[in-house]
Amino acid sequence: MLNIEIDKKSGFCFGVVNAIKKAEEELAKGKTLYCLGDIVHNGQEVDRLTSLGMITIDHEQFRQLHNAKVLLRAHGEPPSTYQIAKENNITLIDASCPVVLKLQARIKNAYETASAPDTQIVIYGHHGHAEVNGLVGQIGGKAIVIEDESELDKIDFNKDIKLFSQTTKSLDGFNHLVKTVSTRKNDNTSFEFSDTICRQVANRIPNITTFAQQNDIIIFVSGKKSSNGRVLFEHARSINPNSYMVSEANEVAALNIDLTKKIGICGATSTPRWLMEEVEAKLIELGLKQH
Repeated sequence: MLNIEIDKKSGFCFGVVNAIKKAEEELAKGKTLYCLGDIVHNGQEVDRLTSLGMITIDHEQFRQLHNAKVLLRAHGEPPSTYQIAKENNITLIDASCPVVLKLQARIKNAYETASAPDTQIVIYGHHGHAEVNGLVGQIGGKAIVIEDESELDKIDFNKDIKLFSQTTKSLDGFNHLVKTVSTRKNDNTSFEFSDTICRQVANRIPNITTFAQQNDIIIFVSGKKSSNGRVLFEHARSINPNSYMVSEANEVAALNIDLTKKIGICGATSTPRWLMEEVEAKLIELGLKQH
């Protein structure tokens, strides 16, 4: 009998649950529903909703669309998206995460109320990430995006700085960045920072720490596009070197792991519970074949 545990605290965050619920409700009406970008950074879940009739489009296709219904995913969108929808008679099903919308408003307000005209709005986030694009769009692209401390040279430390973070970035990474900027900035300039990391995401770190310690082997299930997935997996691996990432159940066979060990299955905020259960089923199948 295999000793396998699925982490009860892994899986979809509130924003993703809400977006998928709205998609399922619209699809149940039998009408055509488009989604602007992957609804979640998990290919298997996207495929499941596609099988129900959802059509995923990119921003270029969105600009060409007229008289249609489009779902906005949890990541949030820039103002230009809403303007295009208005011009093209597109009905929006807005599933933007409330945490992201609050952050968008804070960045816009920080930009509009900055005391110095050359104040720099800095966002700690992944280049090209959907959420970051939405954040930068709030101020017409006039933001500096920093993925890590290797890009600090983008900042002019002789000018005022206001720092924000993508909601799914590492809390430790953000706090370290704050300390570094504080030591490098000119004493005559101001530095304001806002911890805008989602606690539903940040709180996964201490949970993953405990879970990784309690199991001999960790199978981390996540889509390859998931920013949150990369952060959580790297943390799990730092706690337990016997940690492996898979995006689907069939990848488990190639890992060649010791099935007599205690195995823990966990995932990102974009990982559906059913996918972690499929990984568990595959491990059980492999265990039966060995015996």
